[in-house]
Amino acid sequence: MTTSQEIRFGIIGSGGIARRFAQGLAHVDGAKLTQVWNRSAQKAQDFVGDFGGHVAESVESLLASDIDAVYIATPHTRHAQYSIAALAAGKAVLCEKPAAVSLGELEAVLAQAAVSGKLFMEAMKPPFYPLYRKLRETLLADPIGPVQFVRTGFSIPDVEPDSRLYQPDLAGGGLLDVGVYGVFLSVDWLGAAKDVQVQGRVAAGVDTFAAINSQHHGGWSQVYCGLGLSGAGDAMLAAANGHVVIHEKWWHPERATICYTDGRKVELHEPAEGGGLNYETAHFCELLRTGKLQSPVLSHETSRSMIRLLDHAREGLGVVYPFERGVIGSI
Repeated sequence: MTTSQEIRFGIIGSGGIARRFAQGLAHVDGAKLTQVWNRSAQKAQDFVGDFGGHVAESVESLLASDIDAVYIATPHTRHAQYSIAALAAGKAVLCEKPAAVSLGELEAVLAQAAVSGKLFMEAMKPPFYPLYRKLRETLLADPIGPVQFVRTGFSIPDVEPDSRLYQPDLAGGGLLDVGVYGVFLSVDWLGAAKDVQVQGRVAAGVDTFAAINSQHHGGWSQVYCGLGLSGAGDAMLAAANGHVVIHEKWWHPERATICYTDGRKVELHEPAEGGGLNYETAHFCELLRTGKLQSPVLSHETSRSMIRLLDHAREGLGVVYPFERGVIGSI
């Protein structure tokens, strides 16, 4: 693939996150949507009516087409299955977070990526935003010292009773849907977790609130997530010579304040364009054009560290999804 070649995407799934991806794709140079598949042909047809491309009759026909990459936008429970199928078909994969519902599933995906020699990346948007990159640059030039503590969280207040988030057979709950963002932030700044403790609430087989305290190789983190409560959605990074507040909604980062112990304050404001998913997509396209098999920003090991921490949190709460029962080592 040449460095200027157009990247042709197929999308598996056509729900809300797929629509946001397609909206962002319009802001990515040298990338276009060509194929869409959904279990409902009508939903797929409505999608291409809004964003272009063609409706694929099946996942198999989508994967057999001349696309270069697949964006997977299905419920969590199908992420690993479709990632493996796409990689085996010789396609690069950008998979919506979480890349899998357990470490065991993720390892199967990464094994297929290695066998196929194809790019695989989990779609975790915050590190690619202009604000997040500017924060990294600013702290490198004017440091507060190594970050040793991360505190963040978010809870969704208005979840409909019939939402997929309350369905254990779809891997519902707050941890895998919004908790994964906070877990990313802690892993990104502190490294993998060494010890995980969790308290929370489980209802109808899913976690409806979780408060996670973790010790990492670089320090400590506190992450909360839940359903049915209102959470601010900001984040704080603490070091010896200052701290950072990434203002809400931190996972769609546009503003941050760096507070130095000498009394200085630095305000950062970097508005996002295109809905935000365009930044991770542009990064993925650049990796694909240059022959990379994983991202240096969102590496396979980062994805492992995230899902491993989430596995421990689920285990601490006693959350086992119906499709995992009887599977040894599923968590």
